[in-house]
Amino acid sequence: MKEVPTSDVPAVPDPKARIPHQIRYIIGNEGCERFSFYGMRNILTVFLVTSLLTYLPDADRASAAKDVFHTFVIGVYFFPLLGGWLADRFFGKYNTIFWLSLVYCLGQLCLALFVSNRMGFYVGLSLIALGSGGIKPCVASFVGDQFDQTNKHRAKVVFDAFYWIINFGSFFASLLMPIFLRSLGPGIAFGIPGVLMFISTAVLWIARKQYVMVPPAPPNPHSFLNVCRTALFSGTSGRALAITAAAAAIGSFLLMPKFGFVIAACLALVAVIGFGGIGVSLQLEAIRGRHPDEAIAGVRSVLRVLVLFALVTPFWSLFDQKASTWVLQADAMAKPSWFQHW
Repeated sequence: MKEVPTSDVPAVPDPKARIPHQIRYIIGNEGCERFSFYGMRNILTVFLVTSLLTYLPDADRASAAKDVFHTFVIGVYFFPLLGGWLADRFFGKYNTIFWLSLVYCLGQLCLALFVSNRMGFYVGLSLIALGSGGIKPCVASFVGDQFDQTNKHRAKVVFDAFYWIINFGSFFASLLMPIFLRSLGPGIAFGIPGVLMFISTAVLWIARKQYVMVPPAPPNPHSFLNVCRTALFSGTSGRALAITAAAAAIGSFLLMPKFGFVIAACLALVAVIGFGGIGVSLQLEAIRGRHPDEAIAGVRSVLRVLVLFALVTPFWSLFDQKASTWVLQADAMAKPSWFQHW
């Protein structure tokens, strides 16, 4: 592990500076992980409809498969909040990525082993959502940590390669995994992404002594959550909106029998962030003096971003219909004879 420079004297960019050699391990890790994730994701709906949910009537099978798929997607795009918090507050980026990658591997193993056991399969999906979502906010920023002022001008090249390998892994996963599912069966088809995820974790671990490690931040009495807590409970309007947020979230889940878990969870998330954010915003001016002005200004800036974040999970849950609804629709469409044999 390399020490993080602590000098306040700015370093001069070195035109001859090389890309940190440990970057290759992070890029290799990301390529394998993306193949693993998109590999299992792109065969998930088909497997659910044709194998795991065959106990249901044909008319209900597609709807149940979409509920399972989009519940999984909600987890993938909600757990980045947890992963980022753990990395910044407790464990640092590398440890968070590594340990959640092991959770990810365990989830992939569950998929391969429990292709005929619904509970075991759903446990696997939950572990993958936690692992994949938890590492999502950490990997790109971990790449940035490997650069300093002398070589930061090389970062663009690295991030180009980083995002290229993401597309490379997802492209070949999308191309090959349906073939593996059809030809080799679900156990092996889900096992292949598991092997890639294990390789991904091993590649990350190999260079563990070469990475630049930025330590997690110490406890801060003026952190975002502390300022929000102070604001919400400093006045009647803040408390009323906090109660409204909790009631709206509970009410959203009461609608679950009618609208399903996916819609209920999205409504609950939007309600908590929306009403809670408004409550904090209304009370920020009232707590000046109890927290520094820069902390209050920072919270106000984050609240503006949260307006967008409240829609991120619902957006991706809907956007990923290309791997659920569109797949089922394509299967129901008339196909040319040459396409059916392909």
